[in-house]
This record gives sequence, structure tokens and C-alpha cells, in this order.
Amino acid sequence: MRQAGTATYAQLCAQAATVGLACRGGFHPEDGDALPEVSGHPARTVVLLGFTGREQWPVFAASPESGDGAPHALDRWSRRVVGELASRFSAGAVYPFTGPPWWPFQRWAHRAERLYASPLGVLMHAEYGQWHAYRGALLLPYAVELPALKVWPNPCASCDEQPCVAACPAGALAGGRYAPEVCRDHVSSEHGSACRTQGCLARYACPVAATHRYTAAQAAFHLGAFIAARG
Repeated sequence: MRQAGTATYAQLCAQAATVGLACRGGFHPEDGDALPEVSGHPARTVVLLGFTGREQWPVFAASPESGDGAPHALDRWSRRVVGELASRFSAGAVYPFTGPPWWPFQRWAHRAERLYASPLGVLMHAEYGQWHAYRGALLLPYAVELPALKVWPNPCASCDEQPCVAACPAGALAGGRYAPEVCRDHVSSEHGSACRTQGCLARYACPVAATHRYTAAQAAFHLGAFIAARG
């Protein structure tokens, strides 16, 4: 097992890539974060892990979890591969889909990378636009030097046409606020077949980071999970 204190951020990222994940920045915890200890020691660095565009999706798609037909395939895969990384680096692991406690990944994301809120509620990334996700985080009992936050302008602030709002067939973005139940009702209905098969039409209308848009299979998977979450 790797000895505590020897991992660099670059090493973490390289190992994450071997299991189909990307490092998504990190932060050094403060007292109010109330994170669990790691083998009796406080967490000194949190590194977020997830997907960036379509790059990592084939790894999950080829996994046993993806093909076994059991529920929550992506969550089960995430727990397995993040757990493997935690073991390699003497770290703890937490996830955005388990709780209580429900860990504030959206708030953590703002501490790890310079992000902006979009009309859809998806965080806007400098390189990947709205095409990214968080699947877990490593809690390291040692300090790791982290990359500096990249300064970049909010593209939504200068987007006068707002094609995402205009493209939503359900009107779920009307009034300047995303209405998830309106969206879910639409995509669950006979009128929502385009969103179910092609992905969220509003999200695909955004011109930011278009080269990183999800594949049809990736988009359909997430729409299916979104519909299933109603229960």
C-alpha cells in the first residue's frame, strides 16, 4: 500500500484514469466541513473524481455493473472504482449518491474548480461546459498540492439568445428558474421521446464545449435515471 504523504495530484490523476475517472480538482478541508476521519486521522485534502465529457463513459459501459441488469449500475461501479483508488492511496471515500449524511458535492465543486451555474442548474465548466459529472471524492489524510483555480468568464452572463431556454420543449426553464418536475413530467410522457432518445434538447442547444457533448447512449442512460428518480 502507498505510504501516506507520498502521492501528488498528478499521481492521483494518472491512477484515476486507469479506472475510468478524471480528477476534478480538490480543496483542503476546514473545521466546518465535518468530514469523517481516515484511519483515525483527519482528512487534510479532498480530491473530487468524475467524468469529463464522453471520455470515461466507455469504461463504465464495458463494466460488469453496466451489463448485469441490476439497479443503480453507475452508482455501484462508482463505489467499486473509487474504493479501489482509496485503497491505493490510504484514503477514505465519499459519494454524492449515498446518505445521510448527503455530502455537498455541488458546493465542493465550486471550491475545487472555477464553475458557474447555468439556466439548467448544471454547473458550467471552462473546458467541458455542462458535459461533466462527479462520482465520488477521496479523503486523504495528508496534504496534497492542488492546481490553482482557472480564471475564466461566465459564458451564460454574455449569452443573450439563451438557446437552451428556447430549445426546452417543456418550458421547464421559463421564468429564469429550472423546474425539474416539469422537465420530468415531459420526458416521461409520450411527448418526451425526443429528449429520451437524443438527450436533453435544452442542454444540447448550448454551444459551449459542443465537442464534449455526451454520446446518445450516455445521454439516454442519464435521462432514464432521471425519470426513475421520481419514485
